[in-house]
Amino acid sequence: MLRKILRSVLCATAVFAFWFAIWFFWSKTVAKELLLPNPVAVFKRLWELLGEREFYVITSNSLLRVIKGILFASVLGIFLAVITHFSRVFDALIKPLITVIKATPVASFIILALVWIKRGDLPIFISLLIVLPVVWTNLREGLSQVDVAWLEMAKVFKIKPLQVLRGIYIPSVLPYFSSAAKASMGLAWKAGIAAEVLAVPADSIGKKLFESKNHLETVDVFAWTVVVVILSLIIELCFEKILHRLTNRQRRG
Repeated sequence: MLRKILRSVLCATAVFAFWFAIWFFWSKTVAKELLLPNPVAVFKRLWELLGEREFYVITSNSLLRVIKGILFASVLGIFLAVITHFSRVFDALIKPLITVIKATPVASFIILALVWIKRGDLPIFISLLIVLPVVWTNLREGLSQVDVAWLEMAKVFKIKPLQVLRGIYIPSVLPYFSSAAKASMGLAWKAGIAAEVLAVPADSIGKKLFESKNHLETVDVFAWTVVVVILSLIIELCFEKILHRLTNRQRRG
């Protein structure tokens, strides 16, 4: 086990060193910090940001907005998947809406939503729109794959609806929900930050990116972009761990 962890760490370090070297030599070739800053300067600036209290306020605000959007989308996606699975009328009504959401560019939604929604709530709404179609589509597919024979058996033995839900539906659907979460987490985070850049809510990563770009502070733009990437990885890892635990608990149950 220890050898496996050590191998993973060494592999990740080697990959990081490879891309760091490419970035370093590329910045030396360009030789213009305004266009491509040196990675050493970027990570030095990142280290400075980590020492500022404002950094943690800003990152926690952005994280909270996107996580809210993901959670709202998950709840709404589960609800819509259930009602569209059991009702053809609702299925016919909801499908066009999901298709429109999937086909419309994120930038269009951001611009339109700025008219209706407060700037601070816009990233929540955009993250919701990104995650909702993925959750609905996957869960709708998962529900359609539930074994009818098991449902018939449950009906014959008069098993309670709650037990049917826990014993048949949830185990069948959980892998599809897990796939939806993995596919949409990173997208929701990127879309949420993009919404912040355009909406510029107070104390947000998007606002910092917007201000850095306006002031031609390319080092800051790259430093905050590194923060976005790292936080995206953390979000995905955390949700993956949570879903893994839920899956294991469900199997044991």
